[in-house]
Amino acid sequence: MEILRSPREIGLMRKAGLLVWEAHQIAGAMVRPGVTTGEIDGALERFFAEHGVVPLFKHVPNSQEGGPPFPAVTCISVNEEVVHGIPGPRKLAEGDIVSIDTGCKLDGWCGDAAATYACGAVRPEVGRLLDVSRDVLQLAIDEMERCRWWSEVAGQMERFVRRHGFSMVEAFVGHGIGRDMHEDPQVPNFTGRRIRRTADFRLMPGLVIAIEPMVNMGRKTVRQLADRWTQVTRDGKPSAHFEHTVAVTAEGPYILTAGPQGETWS
Repeated sequence: MEILRSPREIGLMRKAGLLVWEAHQIAGAMVRPGVTTGEIDGALERFFAEHGVVPLFKHVPNSQEGGPPFPAVTCISVNEEVVHGIPGPRKLAEGDIVSIDTGCKLDGWCGDAAATYACGAVRPEVGRLLDVSRDVLQLAIDEMERCRWWSEVAGQMERFVRRHGFSMVEAFVGHGIGRDMHEDPQVPNFTGRRIRRTADFRLMPGLVIAIEPMVNMGRKTVRQLADRWTQVTRDGKPSAHFEHTVAVTAEGPYILTAGPQGETWS
């Protein structure tokens, strides 16, 4: 089921999105050798507290019975970690790639975005993974203006990633967003029988979705670590994750988590 937002409501979500963009400017500037993932998380927690907003991730319940709630305001996933990495004492090293996912709620409206940052110089093939992952998110946003159905966009995303020799993670998808972080519809980054028959939706003005492709250098499969949150690639190869909150408007796609002048990290 699609939830459509009014221009006024999209404007309110934009305010939350701008704060998420600012949080990413802080986080991205901190990614360097020797900095811990916990220090980055602490800086963003202070930033959200200073602005009186609610972090979306902290205390999110675990989907598994008896699993711990998420303990931080950011998911920070390093190298082969795909998503839901827990910040802590790990020190970043030269050549790491660091996926940072965070969001906040301002006056009852949510914004959510992720980006993968290079820690110093990375291997050329890892740099290409980052480029393709950024580019496939931008491709999706651009195609939203031309396509009528999300499955058309998802198909192009999947083909783009495969054409460059990488694989799209299918264990996790994007989502609708508004009053809550996770709303209908689910937003897959791939096609197949499930999206064609039951999960497709029309791209209509008022729709607001979080688009978040996760791209693996190797195979698409993932596994969960013992902390019951962190997901890693099964083959141990690197993964990258980019996300924006995007509204469909009569004038075209509107990136709510871009900068004041429409700047993105892509």
